[in-house]
Amino acid sequence: MSDEPQRPASPGASPLRRPAVELLLASAVVLFFELVLIRWLASKVRVMAFFPNVVLIAAFLGLGLGSLRAGKRSLLWLWPASLIVLVAGAIGGSRIVFTQESSSEHLWLLYYDLGQDAPVIDSVVLPIVILFVLVAASFIPLGQLVAERLQRFRERDATLWGYAFDLGGSLIGIVAFTLVSWSGAFPVVWFVIALAAGAGLFLASGRKLLAAHLAAGVVAVVAVGLSESAELYSPYYALTASTSERGTVQVGANGSLHQVAFAAGKEGPDDNDWIRHTREGYHSPYVILDRPIGKALVLGAGTGNDVATLLARGAERVDAIEIDPELIAIGRRLHPDQPYGSDRVRAINTDARSWLNDTEERYDLIVFGTLDSMTRLSAVSSVRLDNFVYTRECVEAAARCLTDDGGIVMYFMVDYDGHGYIARRLLTMLGETFDQLPLVQQKGYFLFNTVFMAGPAFAHISPAERTLDRAEAAAITPSDDWPYLYLEERGLSGFYLSLIAAFAAIAIVAVGVTGGRELASRADPEMFLYGVAFLLLETKSVTEMNLLWGATWLASAAVFGSVLLMILLATILAAIRPIPFWLAMPALLVSLVIAYVVPIQPFVSDQWIVKLGASLLLVGLPIGISATCFAARFATRKHIEAAFGWNLLGAVFGGLTELLSMLVGLKALTLLALAAYLATWPLVGRGAQGSGGPPPAPGHDSLV
Repeated sequence: MSDEPQRPASPGASPLRRPAVELLLASAVVLFFELVLIRWLASKVRVMAFFPNVVLIAAFLGLGLGSLRAGKRSLLWLWPASLIVLVAGAIGGSRIVFTQESSSEHLWLLYYDLGQDAPVIDSVVLPIVILFVLVAASFIPLGQLVAERLQRFRERDATLWGYAFDLGGSLIGIVAFTLVSWSGAFPVVWFVIALAAGAGLFLASGRKLLAAHLAAGVVAVVAVGLSESAELYSPYYALTASTSERGTVQVGANGSLHQVAFAAGKEGPDDNDWIRHTREGYHSPYVILDRPIGKALVLGAGTGNDVATLLARGAERVDAIEIDPELIAIGRRLHPDQPYGSDRVRAINTDARSWLNDTEERYDLIVFGTLDSMTRLSAVSSVRLDNFVYTRECVEAAARCLTDDGGIVMYFMVDYDGHGYIARRLLTMLGETFDQLPLVQQKGYFLFNTVFMAGPAFAHISPAERTLDRAEAAAITPSDDWPYLYLEERGLSGFYLSLIAAFAAIAIVAVGVTGGRELASRADPEMFLYGVAFLLLETKSVTEMNLLWGATWLASAAVFGSVLLMILLATILAAIRPIPFWLAMPALLVSLVIAYVVPIQPFVSDQWIVKLGASLLLVGLPIGISATCFAARFATRKHIEAAFGWNLLGAVFGGLTELLSMLVGLKALTLLALAAYLATWPLVGRGAQGSGGPPPAPGHDSLV
């Protein structure tokens, strides 16, 4: 067989209509179901909110294992059965206190919703590994189904059209879940949609299997509904809001205490000691400032405590930035001071970093609220939602938004015994930005214990009165390339190494059980490397695009959808008019070099045309060409199902390799992807006779 890609036949012929519909539906269900699990598991076992990429990697593993079993006895019956076990495991885990074993990374794990008699397990690795196995098992039957449908396209020389239907289904899944998230629907609705759509996959499997699926689906949906404790779902969290006896409103996110709204403005006759003491902390910077405030900006305004404080201090205008629309809504509805009802306040639902990048406003005071996010930027990234707020570049952007005599106030909760490095990093970033040590107040105020005050507004405080000195400055400070405020050191800690080892061991054993020597003889290292390379490329690209366009849920969905659409268009183009591999691969390598050499920071601006140009050059170009390269090699494969599996297993390895960004930085992921693509070149010519190279994961944009 020639190494040149085949020109696929049109899928319009009737023998392919049914596989096309089934493939489209299966891919949509896979991606929708994956997004359901990413959101729902985080609301149950709260440590999973910090590691949504675990669900992604587990899904890749399950899909890969299933595809390697294509052509053998159907495992479709396993999906409803495994789903019940997964739901039961998550609900059981929601009643256990899992504590952190290591101080190498700070996790906000506050189990305020569980009683004192709740069982405690001194490990967060245990629930992560267990859920990894359960999630992987639930995707095995779906992977088998998709791989078998792809093979049918291969049998009719329509390989790339099958891949296009797979990608089209993925795009449908993304759009569908985006709409569901926008509607504010609860998880029970998510599961109903996923299981109802999945029922279509059982129509050809007989009434008994369909009935079993529906019965299992009812059990799972009922269990999900009965276990629900959230009052509403924002695009980021499962939220609760309750009024306590002391007159405060406690807001929980994924079961953890997230915010406490209270009368932060002015004293009241019924104030208790907690309210008086916490209010004192909020007002302390303004007592030191001791001057009128014109225009103020609050980043991470939440339910409104900082806004209420500024209003009480006489601020003429307050711009309140909050990424979560439901937190603003809770503040409007329940905050005792009703700060969002003031005509001096403009509540803006957007990403804090994005506002600093785009605004032309100048402020007398910029307040960093306690932006202690409890979730990740995306499922393919190790970066948290608030990480790009606590970088050198963000602090410098905030400084540029100040008036000539403006200042920055930053509230934070820091454990000085275990996590003093966080305070030192914040101190260092502020000190380097303003070339003067910030004023630091350290005192427990319940919701925070450290207040940093920096900039010309606080320059009148003599250095002798500053509590920290340069000797305590951090050696490593977060940047846009290494935005890991909560990591103690640059590198992979024992915690992450243990996770990598556990996942790798599970994957190796699972592959051995699935096929053993037979799979080894049909191994496809080229497709494996394509999976590794593209997941690394996608991670770096999606993270940079969130920095460029903002980290809101809508922007993230648009970025994922755009990446998937780019791959789909490149695949259709390759199906209609193939581009020679010898031309596409060098172009890909050049585009990756450009993406690595050209920095993203100069394009972070308020000009959308500039950001669009950067997106096309640094993300669209390499992703589009990589899709073309994959299509060229994919079309030469004989056994789609095996190649599909090895590509997915490569994505598993790529997901684990992505963690190296904690050591080398995000931009270096481009070099790792470049190395993986280069490693495929000597393998060209071997894959055509081998097992084959599949398209990206069913319903996934990350396996080109």
